[in-house]
Amino acid sequence: MQRLSGVWVPLITPLVDGGIDLAGCRRLVEHYVGKGVNGLIPLGTTGEAPTLDDDECEAIVAATVEVVAGRVPVFVGIGGNATRKVVRTLKRLERHAFAGILSVCPYYNRPTQDGLARHFTTIAESTDRPILVYNVPYRTSVNLETETLLALARLPNIVGVKDSAGSIAQSLDLLARRPGGFSVLTGEDALFFTLLANGADGGILASAHLATERFVEIARLVAANDHLAARALWTPLAPVIPKLFQEANPMPIKHCLWRQGLIASPECRLPLGTVGEALARELDDWLPKLA
Repeated sequence: MQRLSGVWVPLITPLVDGGIDLAGCRRLVEHYVGKGVNGLIPLGTTGEAPTLDDDECEAIVAATVEVVAGRVPVFVGIGGNATRKVVRTLKRLERHAFAGILSVCPYYNRPTQDGLARHFTTIAESTDRPILVYNVPYRTSVNLETETLLALARLPNIVGVKDSAGSIAQSLDLLARRPGGFSVLTGEDALFFTLLANGADGGILASAHLATERFVEIARLVAANDHLAARALWTPLAPVIPKLFQEANPMPIKHCLWRQGLIASPECRLPLGTVGEALARELDDWLPKLA
């Protein structure tokens, strides 16, 4: 398939009074397609997928695919730390016409590199859908090393990575050594411009829920080799990005979307709550600059 690129939004899951707001989900999908994003990812960790029931996941995938109607690719977050359960979930959801999956490295049980390779190989062999691997060691407590990822990239349907390695040296090494056609999409929101300028194909960015058109334009400008114009757009965005992760994602982003009237409630599902008063005030001060 064509190399994945540009700005992808890992969608939040709108909640109201403890339940999924499916109408809100549909509105958000239409909103971000209209803003020109290159792809959407429901059921990622930004979407609080570990807290969702199976029927809720089904409903979100069905609504997302229906509203998108083929206009952009949809990659569904399907991952976990029990390989057989991941495969079963994938098989259950495959009746929906999404393009591929984003699958996070197993968390908590800290497998070896061999265990990671076997985990993703098993998933890849269970489906013909394209797979983006998600490496985020500061959340999973295990780092998918570049050698392991490059070996996995030989599998025909492992097509790229959401790279949140937390190490710019590791990211640059991967960009220098990746095979042709293998997509590197950064998940390090604060490093979006830096990694684009060093050859990344795009980003899967929770912060792109806000100021979406500016993120899309930054990616377009870098792809057109107009790095100075891209940096001019990036510079005023950069200071707010740490604020969006100062408390647990997606609490700050949901607060902002609620303030903007894009969702009906800033509610998250326990164990997450809502942002504290001090951060809420800071975010409210920033919001006019993110319109």
